Amino acid sequence: MERFFNNAGPTKPDKHYHIDPLMRVDWEEIGALIAQERYFVLHAPRQTGKTTTLLAMMKALNEAGRYACAYANIEGAQAARGDESKGIPAACSAIARSIQLYLGDASLDAWLMAQRGSSAQDLLTRLLGEWSMTADKPTVLFLDEVDALVGDTLISLLRQIRAGYAQRPEAFPQSIVLCGVRDVRDYRMHQEGAQVITGGSAFNIKAESLRMGNFTYEECEQLWCQHTEATGQLLDPAIFPELWEDTRGQPWLVNALGYELTWRFRPARDRTRLLTLEDYRAAREKLIQSRATHLDQLTDKLREPRVQRVMSALLSSEESVDIDAVKPDDQQYVEDLGLIETYPSLRISNRIYREVIPRDLTWIMQTRIPNQEQAWYLTPERRLDVPKLLAGFQQFFREHAESWLERFQYKEAGPQLVMQAFLQRIINGGGRITRKYGLGRKRIDLLIEWPLNEAKGFNGPVQQVVIELKIQRDSREATVAKGVAQTAGYADQVGADEAHLVVFNRADDVPWEEKIWQGTEHHGDRPIHTWGA
Repeated sequence: MERFFNNAGPTKPDKHYHIDPLMRVDWEEIGALIAQERYFVLHAPRQTGKTTTLLAMMKALNEAGRYACAYANIEGAQAARGDESKGIPAACSAIARSIQLYLGDASLDAWLMAQRGSSAQDLLTRLLGEWSMTADKPTVLFLDEVDALVGDTLISLLRQIRAGYAQRPEAFPQSIVLCGVRDVRDYRMHQEGAQVITGGSAFNIKAESLRMGNFTYEECEQLWCQHTEATGQLLDPAIFPELWEDTRGQPWLVNALGYELTWRFRPARDRTRLLTLEDYRAAREKLIQSRATHLDQLTDKLREPRVQRVMSALLSSEESVDIDAVKPDDQQYVEDLGLIETYPSLRISNRIYREVIPRDLTWIMQTRIPNQEQAWYLTPERRLDVPKLLAGFQQFFREHAESWLERFQYKEAGPQLVMQAFLQRIINGGGRITRKYGLGRKRIDLLIEWPLNEAKGFNGPVQQVVIELKIQRDSREATVAKGVAQTAGYADQVGADEAHLVVFNRADDVPWEEKIWQGTEHHGDRPIHTWGA
């Protein structure tokens, strides 16, 4: 069977296209930290290859013969929640079984069985001490999914590791690596009688915190070209710049798009077929609409208050959100989740996330927009009647904005998200919407692409429409004047056929009769249609 792109679980080199996991970390630095008997953290967003990398690191260390290294996933202890009497034995059991699996040492499993009924408060310390004292080499332990644990279970685990730290390497592991989505400083554990204990205080022996990065542009191309090398199937080189902007090297996205294009897209199973840029874009849309587990987990995080405080300003492109409400730890947490990049500027991490997040936040709204049929907004030539579409939105927004925005979690970005939900409802399944936004832009640019020939799709003529969204902060005239110039600039940049500016007036004391208006301005020779809402 030919190899394929891996979009679920650890990568297996004999089955999957892959980038050498040890190339994705500073292996020299990690080797030095282990030799120096350091305890440290390796963290990265979900489905970026942490487990694959840890297993590769374990294999390399064991093959080198200097250490006895084991990898253990202790996520199962999460079921105990804050009950350390159940959580710590579960974690110890996972560790003992892993040592047996990877090192062939079953003695710790037997030792643990003999400890049934003993206190959980030092069980992990004694287990790791027993392993280190009976092993014929210094021991190294990789603990995965540590931040899945909560409450007293997590506090106890960190403190028991800290308790044995001084006995390393003769009577405790030479090195322990904690792995998860978050850095240990961001572990927050509520304990009875205390407010919050942070991981930094419960595990103050941490020497370093290393973060696994995404693939580089070159690694994305290298990974996908392995498919061509294995099957002979050619890829249009124009795909690679799009793949990079869509994913910015996020490993799961890179692999999931590869799998979608080369396998789920059935015509691609004919390996003599050249895979084109439009084939790729169709696969991208399929992936977005699939609500795959990775994307669902990602957008589920948007409901967390800490994430919402950071994301609201980005989604509205406004700086008016209360900066004091956004704590540095919150922003770092959202970055650790992989949702944002902070350098060179604060923005949502990649183009697919920028597409998925507003879609997901408004999905229920989209399904409940009444009496909106695509055919209502098409001319006999099958062009989108955008003025009719925006007039329909004005009426919808006037009737439903108050009820929708009142219960909407992302109130700062509410009008812009409602607009995108309305458009998505109409455009979905026929055209596509590209979104452009970021903190401080004070506008959101939408590019609608609508194929005019159903048979040819995006390979035929395409209607291109720019819609810019702005919140009215100053007078209408000043907002429109600035917005018209910005809209014209973006329309010229993308070569749009027509351009529209939508201005939202959020003042409670302004009646709808004044908020709803239409007009046309000109920027040079380009007409810009203006709309109030």
